[in-house]
Amino acid sequence: MAADLAVGIHDLSFATTEFVLPHTTLAAHNGTDIGKYHRGIGLRSMSVPAADEDIVTMGAAAAAPIVARHGSEAIRTVVLATESSVDQSKSAGIYVHSLLGLPAATRVVELKQACYGATAALQFATGLVHRDPSQRVLVIASDVSKYELDSPGEPTQGAAAAAMLVSADPALLRIEEPSGLFTADIMDFWRPNYLPTALVDGEESIAAYLQAVEGAWKDYTEQGGRALGEFRAFCYHQPFPKMAYKAHRHLLRNGGQDSDESRVVHDIGDTTAYNNVVGNSYTAAMYLGLASLLENADDLTGQPIGMFSYGSGSVAEFFAGTVVPGYRAHLRTAAHQKAVARRRPVDYAGYRDLHELSLPEDGSDHTVATQTSGPYRLAALSGHKRIYQPR
Repeated sequence: MAADLAVGIHDLSFATTEFVLPHTTLAAHNGTDIGKYHRGIGLRSMSVPAADEDIVTMGAAAAAPIVARHGSEAIRTVVLATESSVDQSKSAGIYVHSLLGLPAATRVVELKQACYGATAALQFATGLVHRDPSQRVLVIASDVSKYELDSPGEPTQGAAAAAMLVSADPALLRIEEPSGLFTADIMDFWRPNYLPTALVDGEESIAAYLQAVEGAWKDYTEQGGRALGEFRAFCYHQPFPKMAYKAHRHLLRNGGQDSDESRVVHDIGDTTAYNNVVGNSYTAAMYLGLASLLENADDLTGQPIGMFSYGSGSVAEFFAGTVVPGYRAHLRTAAHQKAVARRRPVDYAGYRDLHELSLPEDGSDHTVATQTSGPYRLAALSGHKRIYQPR
């Protein structure tokens, strides 16, 4: 294995849902000043899954264009990261593997650690490719963010999946060593097995996030990472876009750097375009931010990007990637913009019906209503088995 082998993200694609709830609609229902959403948390709308959409259908929709472009022959591993799993035992990635028609000679596994899971999957994937540079790894991050109606977390809901092909000689982003790591046992956000929605302590979660930024950065510098001033831009996990701004100010101040608004906007302003209209997509959120950065920033060729991944509970990682020459030829800007634009607005009553929808738990035969216009759907349940199909 060559010590200087370049490994990283060769392709990046994302998908979201059939429906969208504008925050103006939510604000009209609950009497909130729209500025609290648009300016306070940086959100304008949230993706809402159709009755026949879930992490499997979104994950397959995100990954299908990657398989179509590159083929499946070299994909030996699929890692699906989620905190919205559809089964306590079987990896959601196996359903995706089947929908995409991937070879039987494939390793498939699901990873979980709140919103951090996709970064664990990415690091797992880079290790596999370093071991065997002829192989490629398909990493999928897919989640539905869901809170109780009329709860403080409700405006931050969302849903999306991001898929990445990890390979040697990547076309988009070369992942660097080292990483800065941080873990703390904190109950800022969690979801017991018996609850359909997450529990969150908002103030504790913000404090835990900032603690993790500081801790992961400290470890990154101690491991010999880049200096803070070297980075052209930064991608953060975005439970809501304004959290990225708050986190970056904290990092700059902690590093003794200027943290005025112009500096913060320069460093992270191009990363929020998708998250502020999709909402929180948990494991996928930071990678939607990366897609936004690559598609909207001025030429980033050869520039280092700082990446901060956070998962409540909590685990965090700070790492770096260098943008590869010629990356713009491989971006999926038009497809991503279409994925966002194609969503159908839903009124509050329709959103509430979808939010409260629950599938039968008695093992009976149940046909799921056809709503999505996406390429894959959850068609039915029978004998406690989920049945997916191309649309």
